[in-house]
Amino acid sequence: MLRQGILNPQINSLLSRVRHTNTLVIADRGFPFWPTIETIDLALVDDIPRVLDVFQAIRSNFVIGAIMMAEEFRQQNSAAVINRFAEATAGLEIRYEPHVEFRKRVPQAIGLIRTADTTQYSNMILESS
Repeated sequence: MLRQGILNPQINSLLSRVRHTNTLVIADRGFPFWPTIETIDLALVDDIPRVLDVFQAIRSNFVIGAIMMAEEFRQQNSAAVINRFAEATAGLEIRYEPHVEFRKRVPQAIGLIRTADTTQYSNMILESS
């Protein structure tokens, strides 16, 4: 029985299948369903859990080469929210692109973890290194 680290067996399985340059999506509650991608839905109630909760939980078990986010994230959120993400992702490369382009990357992901985050455009695509 696992007593520390990632306790969710589906997330453990998903993380173990990600290889060099593969991607993993962490999405907010409004992100569209992608029938072709394994999806692990963690949403309970508004904002439990959030994208950053999941990101911080898996960061120590996932070698991240880059993070992709929508440009709209910086346009639609307060400085406090942007700073919270900047602190959580410190030391990692973040590439911002239009949300339309961001969504084109999703079908190539190994999997998607859906959260209950209500933060606008808080979705992340993590690329393994």
